[in-house]
Amino acid sequence: MKITFMGAGSTVFARNVIGDCMCVDSLKDSVFALYDIDASRVEESRVILEAMRKAKGGFGKIECYVGVENRKAALKDANFVVNAIQVGGYDPCTIIDFEIPKKFGLLQTIGDTLGIGGIMRALRTIPVMEDFAKDMEEVCPDALFMNYTNPMAMLTGYMQRYTGVNTIGLCHSVQVCTDTLLKNVGMEDKLEGRKELIAGINHMAWLLEIKDKNGVDLYPAIKAKVDEYIDNPENIDKVRMEYIKNFGYYCTESSEHNAEYNPFYIKSKYPELIEKYNIPLDEYPRRCVNQIDAWKKEYAELLENGVKEHTRSHEYASWIMQSITENTPYQIGGNVINKNHLITNLPAEACVEVPCLVNGNGITPCYVGALPVQCAAMNMTNINVQLLTIEAARTGKKDHIYQAAMLDPHTAAELDIDTIKKMVDELIDAHGDYLPKFV
Repeated sequence: MKITFMGAGSTVFARNVIGDCMCVDSLKDSVFALYDIDASRVEESRVILEAMRKAKGGFGKIECYVGVENRKAALKDANFVVNAIQVGGYDPCTIIDFEIPKKFGLLQTIGDTLGIGGIMRALRTIPVMEDFAKDMEEVCPDALFMNYTNPMAMLTGYMQRYTGVNTIGLCHSVQVCTDTLLKNVGMEDKLEGRKELIAGINHMAWLLEIKDKNGVDLYPAIKAKVDEYIDNPENIDKVRMEYIKNFGYYCTESSEHNAEYNPFYIKSKYPELIEKYNIPLDEYPRRCVNQIDAWKKEYAELLENGVKEHTRSHEYASWIMQSITENTPYQIGGNVINKNHLITNLPAEACVEVPCLVNGNGITPCYVGALPVQCAAMNMTNINVQLLTIEAARTGKKDHIYQAAMLDPHTAAELDIDTIKKMVDELIDAHGDYLPKFV
């Protein structure tokens, strides 16, 4: 068994996913191939994972591959490939994605999934992932590619529509959705044995049903507590609670993400909304700086005191690998093309997030049917941007980048068309060689 991790310089995430595999008897004796373009970061990951491997009994083997010239070797004969790359990193690309829009009056919170930040991130990442796909088609054509990199729907959708690689998009927001909601409203006693149905698109998949262990619908009790939650100035998940109030359903990803997926909350003419909804502007750059600093301290501590025991996480990757390898059933929320209209009122070419069954035959998406019309409408405002960004990547036409930005709900609510085009042009120039050439 060979498990290849692309972007292994993401040490904390590589540690979690590969550490999870080391907890599974059918996976722990694998070759774990670490690939990145940054040798120093691969070495940090190797040191931590090697210590974990020894602590877990010395099973398996860690191999390291650095640079594009060694990419095929990293992928050769892989059974599973985990993708966690960030093209351009925090500095310079994330900084560019935030600072240039800010000059034009466009504020963001996360900027990695939708909005102008998500668009630019997709355009610089898709060519790299397309190169991965070409290599995989040659040296590991039967491998399962598990994408964790954002913007999830754009990248996964491109891979599934325009490459021959068997791809599934994975996020961790589905696993924690109902847990977060029930804790928000003080209904922790309903967590055990709860039943849920979640479907939509990544980061805006809707909690369509939530029932307790006896099959009782919990939404009426939840809705009775929404106003009290929103009125508390200390609470931070207010945007999603507003979704319940105005659209009838809670969604998967955090309020700081969802604050920028619509035209409602980050508005220059209504600055009081930022405080009312506790919206953390510039959250992702701040998070990057803090994470970089925290990792330096944690790495030094690990070197001094040794690696702590790893507890298997709720990340889907190891559970999928175990299920396929052992032919045991497992259910995930996966990102797949809406082939055969799994969600009947979203486009067939959209990348949707739906329940999927996993076993020895691989991953089988499940039919959901129609979303409530208002939920499908909200999803479509995001899908429009996703499909146009993919089209820009596929055709190399700058007009499609303009159109994606013009149809982005937050961008369009703040800027006029001429300003949007100027902003896009400046972002393209600033990203330089991190982007392909557009005409």
